[in-house]
Amino acid sequence: MIRLILYVLVVAVLVVVSVWMAERPGQVSVRWLGWQIETTVPVLLLALALLLGVVWLVLKFLGILLHLPRDLRRARRESRYRKGIVALTSGMAAVAAGDSHQARRMARRADDLLKDASITRLLSAQAAEIAGDREAAKRHYTEMVDDPDSRFLGLRGLLEISLKEGDRTAALDYARRAHAMNPEAGWLAKTLFELEAGAGNWRDAEVGLNAAIRAGEIDETQGRHMRSILLQERARQMLLDKDTGRAVKLARQAQNADASSVPAVLTLAEALKAAGKQAKAARAIEEAWSRSPHPDLASAYLALFAGEDELQRVRHAETLCRQRPDDPESHLVVGEVALSAKLWGQARNHLMKAIENRPSRRAHRLLAKLEEQEKGDKAAAQKWLELAAAEPPDPVWLCHSCGTATQRWAATCPKCNALDSISWSQPASRANALPATTTPSPEVKAAS
Repeated sequence: MIRLILYVLVVAVLVVVSVWMAERPGQVSVRWLGWQIETTVPVLLLALALLLGVVWLVLKFLGILLHLPRDLRRARRESRYRKGIVALTSGMAAVAAGDSHQARRMARRADDLLKDASITRLLSAQAAEIAGDREAAKRHYTEMVDDPDSRFLGLRGLLEISLKEGDRTAALDYARRAHAMNPEAGWLAKTLFELEAGAGNWRDAEVGLNAAIRAGEIDETQGRHMRSILLQERARQMLLDKDTGRAVKLARQAQNADASSVPAVLTLAEALKAAGKQAKAARAIEEAWSRSPHPDLASAYLALFAGEDELQRVRHAETLCRQRPDDPESHLVVGEVALSAKLWGQARNHLMKAIENRPSRRAHRLLAKLEEQEKGDKAAAQKWLELAAAEPPDPVWLCHSCGTATQRWAATCPKCNALDSISWSQPASRANALPATTTPSPEVKAAS
């Protein structure tokens, strides 16, 4: 609307001026080099306008001729740039499709057309990587690290290659440098947390864990579980350093972070025992037993009373198992300790109750041992062993990443170094199970 009003005003002014000059044409006389020109003012003005227009056209044409080489060069550069971008896009698509030949061909074409390595290095590196040429990929990523504009992407590429090659030391270095550049990257924070934890840098791992939780890469529940693991490991480190007070504090924090964790309770009990607080350690295990009985809890509990005689150990076992008197694990613990004390009737009674509630290899093997020790009946013992062989393997601490079974829980798998991969579970096959034994675990032995 405003443009229309302005257009009308301009036309109106021109009309008024034209009418005014038509009514007052005037006379103009020009004498130059023997020539004399006489005309009216409007005609002169029109002639001047035409002359100016011709001069402008001539100058414009001369300008075009003057700048033609530059414009041709610019047009050629723009054409090469467009073709280079097309090649770069095609190369990225080939990387996504896993076509290493096409990716490398497009990388070379993009590099030739764009003449800017900072743009094409990423494609060249990824093309080399999917082609299996990791050395070339490393070279390209390293060049990217040297350029401030592509440093983060270069570090990410080197980090991923290091992880694939299993070089966790180099990977940790790249992760730290990349995290310093972009602390808000959630995937990087999680990776840094796992690498720091895998290297045993438990305090530094908390930095990555907190960043990963903030970024939503790890939810709150899993975050509390992971924090419990870090605190447990720090508590164990304090125990090695003989700082029992700090160890107890960290162990309590670990249990508060994940009250259902058996390893957290074991760590707390170990710290309390080291601090000379045996009664508190026993209560911590008893409370955990009331929630979820576990063989390792029983072993740690009996280890608190090392040096006492067999009958006292039986009483301690009964005290623990009164927290969950009907649980099959409670019957197994009392039955095993009674067997060691040669209380044959009590041992048989609890072991039979354990089998009635939940048949297991462990219970059958203990009964086989009972038959042999009490009566010397090897035939009866053999029958119990045959029944044991028919049962599924007993649960063990098992790494779900590599399938390795371990005697004790650990924050990282001793074989594959995976973090938080060990859980109390039943092996998929007999090959994964730990060697069978009818004798108490190392902790129970220590208590005898």
